[in-house]
Amino acid sequence: MAWLRTADELGFRLELEHPPRRIVSLVPSWTETLFALGKGDALVGVTRYCVEPPEARSLAQVGGTKNPNIQQIVQLAPDLVIANAEENRREDIEALRAAGVTVFTTYPRRVSAAVESIIKLGEVADCAAAAGAMAREIVRAVSEIETQVGVWAKLRFRVFCPIWKNPWMTFNADTYAHDVLRMLGFNNIFAAAGERYPRTTLEAAVDLRPDFIFLPSEPYEFDAADVEELKPALPAGLSRRVVLIDGRELHWYGAHMVAGLKSLNALLSRVRAATV
Repeated sequence: MAWLRTADELGFRLELEHPPRRIVSLVPSWTETLFALGKGDALVGVTRYCVEPPEARSLAQVGGTKNPNIQQIVQLAPDLVIANAEENRREDIEALRAAGVTVFTTYPRRVSAAVESIIKLGEVADCAAAAGAMAREIVRAVSEIETQVGVWAKLRFRVFCPIWKNPWMTFNADTYAHDVLRMLGFNNIFAAAGERYPRTTLEAAVDLRPDFIFLPSEPYEFDAADVEELKPALPAGLSRRVVLIDGRELHWYGAHMVAGLKSLNALLSRVRAATV
């Protein structure tokens, strides 16, 4: 009899004969989360981008999130591979399944869905109690943030938040990052874009009249040099409202949400208060 029969977040059925003792994670935020849930000892492989916590860097590296080494993963003989529908390519997930590897794929696109993903991860990784405790902690943090944002949520400052440059790329409403900004009281100017990750130009973004530009540190690593490069191309008022933010606090779900959402809210609260 199987230990667990369930479905992942894309609806694929999976069956585990016993609690997983050998796990490969292809998602940096889930790697961090598994360590936080006490399952670090079960991890046998991660991507080269799985840098948190520091202990993860000593594990076997199986390539990147977009180009994992399928043969190496199979040779590690994992009971379970943790993947994500956005960070990992469908063809790689299918190749692993074709090789007989059990894959659990997540796909959270809302803050609330990310909390549900933690609970599901706890179920398949045999750490349900710890996952439930983490989920409750995040729900409390979100509730506190929503209370703190308060009336600012009605004002909805408009924001352009790129994730890449050359070409400029951003995200629409069907994404986790959008929902984080919504929760923090900001209106993503590309929310209605037809593509989830549309390309744009700086001119087109400025034409949508953002009140702020947020430059995250990942996936593109925006830094102070990008801020200085942008300023001459922006209207005077907007050039003073270009803000560097921590990309992990915007994009990483799981364990990083516990402190990350609070930290990002604290920064953006100060930024918002400075405008009035």
